[in-house]
Amino acid sequence: MAARPLSRALLRASGQGNRRRLFSTTAARLEILDVAHLPDRIVPRYEETQASSLLSLHWPQPPRNVLIMPKLHAPHVTRSAIEFARHLAKNYPDLHLVFESRIASDIHESLPFPIYAIIGSDDPTSLFPRKIDLITTLGGDGTILRAASLFSLQPSVPPILSFSMGSLGFLGEWKFDEYKSAWREVYMSGSGVAVDDLVGPHTQTASLQSSNTKSRLTTSASAEETAALSPDGTVSWGSVRGQSMGVKRVSRMLLRNRLKVGVYDRNGVNINDQLVPTSVSDPSQSLGSPRAAQSASSSSSSQQADTAQPPAFHAINELLIHRGPHPHLAIIDIFLNNHFLTEAVADGILVSTPTGSTAYSLSAGGSIIHPLVGSLLITPICPRSLSFRPLVLPLNTKVVLRLSERNRGRELEVSIDGKRKTGVGIGMEVRVEGEYVGRTADGSWRGGVPCVIRAPKKGDSNGVLEDDDGWVGGLNGLLKFNYPFGEVPP
Repeated sequence: MAARPLSRALLRASGQGNRRRLFSTTAARLEILDVAHLPDRIVPRYEETQASSLLSLHWPQPPRNVLIMPKLHAPHVTRSAIEFARHLAKNYPDLHLVFESRIASDIHESLPFPIYAIIGSDDPTSLFPRKIDLITTLGGDGTILRAASLFSLQPSVPPILSFSMGSLGFLGEWKFDEYKSAWREVYMSGSGVAVDDLVGPHTQTASLQSSNTKSRLTTSASAEETAALSPDGTVSWGSVRGQSMGVKRVSRMLLRNRLKVGVYDRNGVNINDQLVPTSVSDPSQSLGSPRAAQSASSSSSSQQADTAQPPAFHAINELLIHRGPHPHLAIIDIFLNNHFLTEAVADGILVSTPTGSTAYSLSAGGSIIHPLVGSLLITPICPRSLSFRPLVLPLNTKVVLRLSERNRGRELEVSIDGKRKTGVGIGMEVRVEGEYVGRTADGSWRGGVPCVIRAPKKGDSNGVLEDDDGWVGGLNGLLKFNYPFGEVPP
């Protein structure tokens, strides 16, 4: 008898009576959707400021497609990525959250909303550059390199917001427990929204009609900032919940220099298109055969001469040529701007960026270079000659590493940012130069890897901001720079 009232309640809930549903039976949307269906990328602009040597980030409209990249094989980081994704989905409903395919397949059942990944055989190095507005990494420096490698064939990289959850984290700017404020600062950067909360921390930041909104914005924002309005006259950030960051609040950006790398056969033909992309290379993969590459390119060298060059590989850390498993030292001829420098006899040669100067190069005895110094660093690895010291060169120096005939037919390994690319044989060349970072004819910035830098806490008496807080802190806190022997760091 007790079942009858329940049956009537179910009938009312199902529409045979009262239209209201007492509970929902809709299943959670545990879906993985295709990135190819997302809108195209929103490209931000970067502006110089008088008070800082860093740039400021300005979004023309809110970013929509966010790539979240947690550290691999780290369950606690994966759980943090799920927490972060839930926060974004709840408070920023217009976002599309994107993951690498292997990550998406592992976590999509833990999320009650759809996420995006590459479905099918599409190459992330060609699809992500067209779709991703902003990258968020959760891990160490290796995770940042993995993110940059997805854009290794592209001249433009989306901004990278990094949370330090790795073993070292020299490049990471934030602890994960700061993710709410760090994300909001980047998301709202340069939005021009000057409206503070009216009631509480979860009211809409701005949803006024055109008249009120424009009058408020134009009093404290530029015309370009005011242009960030949707067609119906409301501020594009109007659906965002939470406190306003202030109309002048912007994220500080460091455009990290990259290397442009080209591999050439004995005939001078660029064979980059025959190599493994850095984003999908794996230590278990066999190296490309230089002999096969030489024979293939020799037969088509006349045809390639009339076509465009394959795209350069970009490295945020370093290029490495190494003797690999061979017992004998590598013999490499080094040229600078077409001038012969030296014949290097060593385990290998590193060509590094300022960012990479605190990585492999540092362990090999190289100098530490500030990331704002546009330069290249050549570091020998265990050279035979004690007089072969690291060299710091201008960013536009053209470096050629040619395998000497004295290598006796051996092939050397070529790696970019720690990932093996190919093997190179006698007479083959690896050509390296710094990527140009600067303004273009239309006033926009091009080149480099834009990394979000923690905002400085104070300025000097002249109002100049302390850009070096994080970098100097990293040298002292992480690298233990110049700590005396036998003393315990404080």
